Amino acid sequence: MDSTASNELRLADEQRERRLQRLGLNSPEPEEKFDRIATLASSLADAPIAMVNFIGGQQMFRGLCFPTSGQKHEEHAGIPFGIGDVPPAPESRDAPIDIGFCPHVVRQKAQLAIEDVLASRHYRNNPVVEALNVRAYLGTPLKDNTGLIIGTVTVADVRPHKWTEKQKSEMQFLADTLKPEFQLRDSVLAQQDELLAVFDRAPFPMMLTQGPDHLLRFANTRQGSAFGRAELLTPARDAYPTLRDAGVFDTMDWALQEAQVTELRSVSIPLPGSELSQRFDITCTPVRLRPDAPVNTVLTTAITSDESAPGSPQQKLAEDLVSSFANPRTEGMDS
Repeated sequence: MDSTASNELRLADEQRERRLQRLGLNSPEPEEKFDRIATLASSLADAPIAMVNFIGGQQMFRGLCFPTSGQKHEEHAGIPFGIGDVPPAPESRDAPIDIGFCPHVVRQKAQLAIEDVLASRHYRNNPVVEALNVRAYLGTPLKDNTGLIIGTVTVADVRPHKWTEKQKSEMQFLADTLKPEFQLRDSVLAQQDELLAVFDRAPFPMMLTQGPDHLLRFANTRQGSAFGRAELLTPARDAYPTLRDAGVFDTMDWALQEAQVTELRSVSIPLPGSELSQRFDITCTPVRLRPDAPVNTVLTTAITSDESAPGSPQQKLAEDLVSSFANPRTEGMDS
């Protein structure tokens, strides 16, 4: 591969990763709607293994239909699930980007049908063949509502399988049915962007982080001036060492784990570029990025301790702003 082609692939990978981060699909948490699509794909294709696979820095099976030990799909022997590592790791819903066939589908931008993997010199040595006993594969590009390929709808069999044109067409249809889901996420995100614009004018620090790594999705101007500026979509724990050392991220961990508002009162935090410190009352509120999404995001506010008394103007403003974000309007957004 020449340097130009390699650079184009790298840019495409980065674009896809950013899009998955934007849509909240950059982690392997299961989602019921994607599991349903995978189950339907398995039935239509008469194949025991099916998945909705989002491909960024890793492969993330947010939708999965997989036989477990003791289960059978018609005459197919059940296989314990595990694809995160080779040999299998039970209950894993992710995999490295360099194994399996789905990354080939994304990069080739075309459906890939393999009737007998062992008969293919190009594919038979892929680690997934031995790890899952895969003998046949059908992967279909999964496009978002903008036309960007962000993953695959995939079915696989443990025996050679002649994929019919009807099955290939049905897999494409299933992939297309997910476009409204991505449009819905964009609509909710647009609403949240409007709220974040209001947050940016707040007179106290605010940040929004996602997932257990607290990926930074938003930080307002006061957050930057109080604790230092940080690049979006990076782990906030690394970006804000003074907050980490003060125990703020431990509090955020607890809020996320327990799905309840958690406070850290009168914590002393050094000011950037100064030997001085200031005391803040920190409030960590777990929120959903969509009404049907799991709680995997934390909205954190920091008000100076001398201005955060109950009923004070700043405390009341913070409560109103957090409430507007944690309880978004959902009219016209039913899935």
